[in-house]
Amino acid sequence: MLLGAIGLLLPIMPTVPFVILAAFCFARSNPKWEAWLLDHAHFGPHIRAWRERGAISLRGKQFAVLALCGSAVMGLLLLEMPWALAPSAIALICGSWIATRPTA
Repeated sequence: MLLGAIGLLLPIMPTVPFVILAAFCFARSNPKWEAWLLDHAHFGPHIRAWRERGAISLRGKQFAVLALCGSAVMGLLLLEMPWALAPSAIALICGSWIATRPTA
């Protein structure tokens, strides 16, 4: 959950995958916390959609790809070569994977 909270502030670090991972771990260690996550107004629908269909909401996909593109542009502007290409490569790989997931 802490990594998910950090992801709210950092564009290259995702939030929802860490929350989904937390729900997975809570299912095995603390069912009460898992139930809290599944009933959460913001995270619950995303976790249930992922568990049931491996799906990501359209808004989630759009925001993720936009954040990845922003990180890639910032990397190209602020980093020296060849490091400037790393955020672009991450954006391309992760963005492609996100785009190919079913839409919730």
